[in-house]
Amino acid sequence: MTLLTEFYRRPLDPGYAEAAVKKAQGRAHPRTFRSVSTLVAIAVALGLGTTAATVALRQPASSAQRAREILEGQIQERTTKAEDLQEQIDDLTSEVGSLQSDVLGGEDAGLHDGTSPVLVEAGVVPVAGRGLRIELADAPSDDQDAQDPTLRVQDVDLQVVVNGLWASGAEAIAINGHRLTAMTAIRSAGDAVLVDLVSLSSPYKIDAIGDPVAMQPALARTSAGQHMSTLRTTYGIGVQMSSKSRLELPGTGPVTLHDATVLGASDEPSPAPAATQDVNSAGRAPGASGVAWSARLSGRERA
Repeated sequence: MTLLTEFYRRPLDPGYAEAAVKKAQGRAHPRTFRSVSTLVAIAVALGLGTTAATVALRQPASSAQRAREILEGQIQERTTKAEDLQEQIDDLTSEVGSLQSDVLGGEDAGLHDGTSPVLVEAGVVPVAGRGLRIELADAPSDDQDAQDPTLRVQDVDLQVVVNGLWASGAEAIAINGHRLTAMTAIRSAGDAVLVDLVSLSSPYKIDAIGDPVAMQPALARTSAGQHMSTLRTTYGIGVQMSSKSRLELPGTGPVTLHDATVLGASDEPSPAPAATQDVNSAGRAPGASGVAWSARLSGRERA
């Protein structure tokens, strides 16, 4: 307040007027080479100082930079290792399939034909056929750093759509090329959506093999159809559905069972536990489509 009061009491206009009068009368101090050089040197020094300070603020600290480089190197190394292991899994899966065909041969053709549908339902083998493709994309936002979580596709949205596709007659489903099985879990970790611990990002392409003519109206009658409509109209999330004449879904390879055991002749089955349903399960399960849509929606609103 003191500065404002002084400014109003002693404005600068009279000073400028006095300097103009002195200059007109020839009484102003003339500019010398020394004063001009000093002024230029001060301006250059101030400019260099401002530039150096700006560069120093924008550059991360040396320790933080080294830590980031180490993390990036570890990510690249682990990614390369995971890709190599996945290639080994694919090769071993093909080898197992060839050996199985050789062992069964023509004598056990009936047994081979009987195991084929089971392998498809288990998601072990790659499959191809016509079906539906549903693409979910995050809603557009002006500020990507401060984006509203409700404007992003969440794990609960993928769960609802996948369960609706199973209930509508889908025979095989994959999200962004990752095949879903009865043991697949769709979870969230912060802002990321994980499908079997694999981080996926928008847009999410959900491919479902089945009869598209029958699946599309059946899906619209389920809670998943209502949920997708709400995502489009209320939150502005992109929802696109299209019929495809051919979809190719990869296989997951052999499935490892952690709890199932083969009963022997003298073994008696243990009492079955009470039936429970994991709302985050992405596989086909009895009653998978019966999860309350209102609960899904309230979960999104709480996000």
